[in-house]
Amino acid sequence: MNTYKRMRVLFCDHLNLPRGKYLPEAVAKSGNARFCISLFGLTHDRELTPVTGSMMLEGLPDLEAIFDPDDVRPSWEEDTGIVLADLQKDGTTLPTCGRSLLKRTISQFGEKGLDTQVGIELEAFIFQRGENGAWVPYDTPGAFVYGSGQSVDPAGLIDDIWRQAELCNLPIESLNSEYDWPQFELTLRYSDALSAIDNIFLFKVMAKEILAKRGYLLSFMPKPLSDRGGSGLHVNFSFNDSKGGNALADPNGQDGISDLARRCIAGLIQHHEGMAALLAPTVNSYRRLRPASLSGYWANWGLDHRGTTVRIPGERGSATRIEHRMADCAANPYVATATVLQAARLGIENGYELTPEETGDCFENINTERCVPENLGAALAALRSDEALVDAVGPDLVANFCEIKEVEWGKYLAHTTDWELDYYQNFI
Repeated sequence: MNTYKRMRVLFCDHLNLPRGKYLPEAVAKSGNARFCISLFGLTHDRELTPVTGSMMLEGLPDLEAIFDPDDVRPSWEEDTGIVLADLQKDGTTLPTCGRSLLKRTISQFGEKGLDTQVGIELEAFIFQRGENGAWVPYDTPGAFVYGSGQSVDPAGLIDDIWRQAELCNLPIESLNSEYDWPQFELTLRYSDALSAIDNIFLFKVMAKEILAKRGYLLSFMPKPLSDRGGSGLHVNFSFNDSKGGNALADPNGQDGISDLARRCIAGLIQHHEGMAALLAPTVNSYRRLRPASLSGYWANWGLDHRGTTVRIPGERGSATRIEHRMADCAANPYVATATVLQAARLGIENGYELTPEETGDCFENINTERCVPENLGAALAALRSDEALVDAVGPDLVANFCEIKEVEWGKYLAHTTDWELDYYQNFI
């Protein structure tokens, strides 16, 4: 049994930041760490705002981060163990806790006799310091899509991530270079939903910190470079039934998928616009979500079709799954996964009509006119108006999220960008 000198208590907040504390092992035995609840009123630039759930005007009280001190995971830091916390206030689940939302969602499917399985694919760019100290793209002159080895990663950064993931028991499925450069796809193994998201949360923190020690920035920003594609977070999911079979598979069904799968797809299409803000939660997210971008823009579905938002990969039988392609890594992965699953659950329970399968190429021909909202402001309005999805995800969590993000959207609208100055200043 591993012993550690300290414990790092971590949880994922509303901004997808890994909040936490280091505790001596003796203190961590209590299974409780306290934080100011008003962190749920913070924006990225640390402005504290009196939004729903922040209790900023109620004395800035504590929340409790509750964890099992025996459920310790190995860290990438020396003599340190990691524990993941659920958030409470006065012994009651905190409505803004994304991990608790995912647990509730898993339980709701469990009541239907369905065991939720999830796999996550991440995409990210790597940056290095340029001559003036600014971040510039990692120099990979021989990069190409589906690359591996020195030509796509001359400094061996992906090797460092792989080695550390193994030491931390984070189960890798595959790592490779992506379409653009220096972009990489990072995929962990399929597993039960909670383990999958705990793993992907820790993997992302680990990978960023490992590269930071070497002087590099692993950026999960949705579209950090204007002249290249964006980076997403693809949520793959399926359900095991009471007999251990894949409930999305039906060898006698049309296209080899079950009626349950079709109801899930219908739910994802029905709530396409409302889901966008929770899955793509920044101003920058909507630079990635554009037509012909293969990124989850259109409200459509297809069989092994990467131009669609809801893709049914080609494997059948035990490997049958639904891939949702809209989200990006700015989203809290617990909230993003729960939102996708809740939309699928609404499809099961409400019996929405399934739209026809996409037959267009999604570059020049598309079968639908429905798409994600144009920007973050419109996405927040679409979320607020999707009452069924708000109720499913949780009104208090959605209110906190929307109010914080409306502050963010207002800051963006009031900001004069470098592009505007470069384009207009000399002529007006």
